[in-house]
Amino acid sequence: MERSGPPSGAAIRSRTVRRASLALAAGAAAAVYLWHTNPHRSGQVLIPCPFRLMTGVLCPACGGTRMAYDLLHGDAVQAFHDNAVLLVLGVPAIAYVLLRWLVQGLRGRAYRLQLTGRGNAVVFGIAAVWMLVRNLAG
Repeated sequence: MERSGPPSGAAIRSRTVRRASLALAAGAAAAVYLWHTNPHRSGQVLIPCPFRLMTGVLCPACGGTRMAYDLLHGDAVQAFHDNAVLLVLGVPAIAYVLLRWLVQGLRGRAYRLQLTGRGNAVVFGIAAVWMLVRNLAG
């Protein structure tokens, strides 16, 4: 039986381009749909937050769809109002991770995000504080 080693640089590049293309197509389709579907109005066909449905409490990501809609329409002030922490911290963090994954993949290197215990604590701490603040402040 032949052992296969880690994937080659060419295989990683190919896989990265394939996955990035699929993600870009899905993101573009979602953006086109969201462009024409105003989440600020009731009765729109959008996925509701399961946490809020079960508890009635805003989760740290609640308002993310409205925020994305507002950003697509160039309204950064309203996007900030919809979810300030997700806009200021989450969007740049996600952009950084995705860009790093793409650059490493195109260089033929695998990239796996690994948060340390401290990193997890920071992320969950920020999320918990934001959830408390936005629910208590009303």
